[in-house]
Amino acid sequence: MKSLVLAALLSASASVAMAADKYVLDSSHSQVLFSYNHLGFSTTYGMFGGFEGEIMLDQEDPAKSSVSVSMPTKSMFTGWEERDSHFMSDDFFGADDDDMITFTSTGIEMTGDTTAKITGDLTMNDVTKSVVLDAKLNQAQMHPMAGKEWAGFNATTTLLRSDFNVDKFAPHIGDEVNVMISLEAMKAE
Repeated sequence: MKSLVLAALLSASASVAMAADKYVLDSSHSQVLFSYNHLGFSTTYGMFGGFEGEIMLDQEDPAKSSVSVSMPTKSMFTGWEERDSHFMSDDFFGADDDDMITFTSTGIEMTGDTTAKITGDLTMNDVTKSVVLDAKLNQAQMHPMAGKEWAGFNATTTLLRSDFNVDKFAPHIGDEVNVMISLEAMKAE
């Protein structure tokens, strides 16, 4: 899921770069938020953090841009420690300390001046599936405090838990997971 955010960054930034420029993810300002239906009573929210990754942005040919992102599965936070522990159990992820969620772009289709559909391979829970992110470049310009070129993106997608073998208690607990990604990246030196 987190990797999806990076994909959004890649597509949107393509319109800002003069050639293929490398951007490095700012993990302190990048998150993947998710939500799902809990038994029809409420919507449960959570997030992932701890991103690492890079984006190669090509302004002249955005389709040649690329993104590669990873984040620790155990970075998931839902606001309730017992639920987080259950998600890391064999009922769902069975996650070890070194388990990662990754996203690698496979294609970019510009849909507007600052919007794109980014297709890529999402690997989560030892399963790889193609996903499409609806991405938007928020802005790309000189960061006022860092003194470097910076870019910010938002992206959304919907995943099915069952596609990644984390479908315990479905359909009572929703199979559909709405994903919202927001991230920042700095131009590499």
